[in-house]
Amino acid sequence: MGMVITAAATALPDRSAPASVVDLAGRAARGALARAQVPASSIGTLINVGVYREHNTFEPAMAALVQKEVGINLDYIADPEPAAGFSFDLMNGACGVLGAVQVGQALLDTGSTERLLITAADVHPGGDATRDADYPYADLAGAFLLERSADPEAGFGPVRHYTADRPTDVEGYLDTATMGRYGRSTITVRREPDHAERLGEFAARAVADYAREFDIDLGETLVIGPHATADDVEAQGEPHTAAPVLGYLRATDGVRHAEDRDEREREREPEPEHERDEFEHDRARDYDQFLFVSVGAGPSAACALYRPEGR
Repeated sequence: MGMVITAAATALPDRSAPASVVDLAGRAARGALARAQVPASSIGTLINVGVYREHNTFEPAMAALVQKEVGINLDYIADPEPAAGFSFDLMNGACGVLGAVQVGQALLDTGSTERLLITAADVHPGGDATRDADYPYADLAGAFLLERSADPEAGFGPVRHYTADRPTDVEGYLDTATMGRYGRSTITVRREPDHAERLGEFAARAVADYAREFDIDLGETLVIGPHATADDVEAQGEPHTAAPVLGYLRATDGVRHAEDRDEREREREPEPEHERDEFEHDRARDYDQFLFVSVGAGPSAACALYRPEGR
């Protein structure tokens, strides 16, 4: 059986308080659970990924805090359906989600869990990315709810990782020489002037290598890759570790609109002019598979094929 995405969701800070990885990841997770209409107690494993956190926090494990925020199997006595809940952090930069997918495949294949939740969140250590002009990423979280499918052809294929034999174009770090007493609320992100082009070329090579290895027709595959902005969810800055979740939601929204349009055509209902203009180019329903690609510091990249159920 393949591992499929049952639901996905993103979350943004409301700006009434400083942004928090735990809060954003928790809200994204609850959003995915609500869409799937399943209780938090049904989650066997939670994997949390991300790079930038409030106050530059790295201990305790953020996954345990997210698990508590979501309410996943916190009390064996009080829970009407007591079950073990396991959570852990996975550090793999911008490729964290696909790394978590790879771990999740092993967990589901061995029967270690029946349902898996991946959360990905980044926030500026100071709590508001919009106040730091030199910080490029959005305060944003995303979540995938994953489980096994009875369809052996559906779900994620193998995850592959790629590295380039050259210095990294991107690095984020806490500059201890200059941080002074503000170290917990500052971060330095250094990027080479041509980093976007170089990472884009590296991502394209990774996609080509993956397609060649698994004999994938890229003309019939929707590639879900990094985006320069998250404007469509009203976030300022680039999506970072949550980019695959945001990309998946963008892609499936296009599918939904295209399918809605076809239903109207079958019923001979008039199509709103703005939808015709917006989606005339988008025949996303024709894609039977997606190819996720993430790329970031290292330089490193990861790819994974995904086939939705029923295609």
